[in-house]
Amino acid sequence: MAAVLVGGVGSPLLLRSVRHRHCLSGRRNRPTLFFSRTRTATAASSAAVSVQTRPGGDVPGGKARTGMDILACPICYNPLTTICTVGPNEVTGLECGNCKKAYAREEAFLDLTVSSGSKEYSVAMPASTELFRSPLVSFLYERGWRQNFIFGGFPGPEKEFEMAKEYLNPTLGGTVVDASCGSGMFSRLFASSKLYSLVVALDFSENMLRQCNDFVNEEGIPRENLVLVRADVSRLPFVSSSVNAVHAGAALHCWPSPSAAVAEISRILRPGGVFVATTFIVDGIFMFLPFLKALRQYYTSSTGQHLYFSAGELEDLCTTCGLVGFKCVRNGSFVMLSATKPS
Repeated sequence: MAAVLVGGVGSPLLLRSVRHRHCLSGRRNRPTLFFSRTRTATAASSAAVSVQTRPGGDVPGGKARTGMDILACPICYNPLTTICTVGPNEVTGLECGNCKKAYAREEAFLDLTVSSGSKEYSVAMPASTELFRSPLVSFLYERGWRQNFIFGGFPGPEKEFEMAKEYLNPTLGGTVVDASCGSGMFSRLFASSKLYSLVVALDFSENMLRQCNDFVNEEGIPRENLVLVRADVSRLPFVSSSVNAVHAGAALHCWPSPSAAVAEISRILRPGGVFVATTFIVDGIFMFLPFLKALRQYYTSSTGQHLYFSAGELEDLCTTCGLVGFKCVRNGSFVMLSATKPS
């Protein structure tokens, strides 16, 4: 594929891929231009975040932990306890029994960031993270932005979901965290499939979570197995070894510190739990540039995004964070990877 620039900060320069010994490479279909159907965002109608606790079937590590018992304080990682409810499964406040920090529901989501509840202090993130906190980008993400990824080899959400399910099959019936869920494109697919006892739609962007909530309301998706959480992917608010699966669609390259994030994912996964992610690989002519490392450092410092030049780099990232059994599949600049927490 000739070099094409795709979709702004969320999509780095894409170049034709070459086969790697680490990955299976799919035959790339010619991109077709299409228009997304127009959605009418509705006002958030949910009065509280709804979570239902129910058993999870045969999953890695034995019986799955579901419901509020998997949530932890992002400061000290101790389990959170419910301090306010408006119904049997509707939670509006949580508290850490160790540091006594309280976490309140913000609109349609639980804010489980370290800075939750602060009045003066605010967190400034890299440009690539702040971009997706914008109301405009959050509104446009499923209305044309994400569709541009097809030019980089992304098969499309439904196909990507089917591909992810193959890797995630051993974890069905348990808890899945859709990390950096954006407007909830995959979170809604997970929730609608009813393959998991609990789906956590997690993102740092408040506006993305509001969009997710609007789409959930618009599509009439049941909330008994879905909870929206605002959190930092490098400080995940979950009890260690409590989650069966983590999915991250088109997000890895946007994380400020991929190693910190993957280390956190490794921490929260149960033994035998699975991490599945998609991202871009930029290779082709770049592989022969003598100033490759300098180019990457400049790009990362300027945009806050990370360029990956080989499947080997992604495998190293997973291995150094304690995950094993790395697998991946390629299609153009698209790569889907999978790795497992050792049993």
